[in-house]
Amino acid sequence: MIARRVLLCAAAALPLGACATTSAAPRPARLKLVTFNIWHNQGDWAARRPLLIAALKAQDADVIALEEVLEDANVGLENQAWMLARELGGYSVAFVSTDPEGAPRRYGNALLTRLPVLAEDTVRLEPLDDFRTALRVRVSVAGRPVDVVVTHLAWQEDAGPVRARQIEHLLRWLPQDGAPLIVMGDFNATQDDSGLATLTGARFFSALPRNSVATTLNPAKGHPNRVIDHIFAEREFIAPVEAHVFGDVATGGEYPSDHFGVAATVELR
Repeated sequence: MIARRVLLCAAAALPLGACATTSAAPRPARLKLVTFNIWHNQGDWAARRPLLIAALKAQDADVIALEEVLEDANVGLENQAWMLARELGGYSVAFVSTDPEGAPRRYGNALLTRLPVLAEDTVRLEPLDDFRTALRVRVSVAGRPVDVVVTHLAWQEDAGPVRARQIEHLLRWLPQDGAPLIVMGDFNATQDDSGLATLTGARFFSALPRNSVATTLNPAKGHPNRVIDHIFAEREFIAPVEAHVFGDVATGGEYPSDHFGVAATVELR
């Protein structure tokens, strides 16, 4: 490196010290993320399918978290995560469900990534009778391992204590080896919910700051305005760059889902 710098400085007729001070610092690695509850095959799935593909394709994300993913041989529906990965091109797929492998109908969550995958793991979250899961994929970002997790938590408005237990179990389950962590999904709660206190405290930041958007639930599908879809990342290792919702504009009177997607760009510190 020193020898190459001397040659470059000589070619530019600069002293080595001046060359060193004017060389550009390496740009921090960036990661483009998406989380989207795709509403399985509800509503007019035939009309929603191309809108969903187009909405995701426009985000050009490195990692995509999907909730409410369905495969159902009984109605001829292939696994929606695999379908989307094929249509988008260049993504590998990890899928988790509490339904057993080989069952004709499986419902769960998925992670799609176009980055190198270093590890993959799943867990069924406590309490087990709520049938919730977490899926972790460790990806390589410019040579650094980063853990990305998708989950979908208890839905009841008064289930804050259940959500808190699910998040506690999720964090306890993860490897404790210092890899930066990102947790995405449908948390069925706003950032003010007591059940999300661990993720809204000092350790993590939300890619979407509080009150920066009106809702991630689609009012056109009868939902109240609530921001319940989140991307949380560890402050120590990751910095926010930009975030927005997408899939919030109708095409021919139809939307991709009954949720809006959340997209974010973050930067490794």
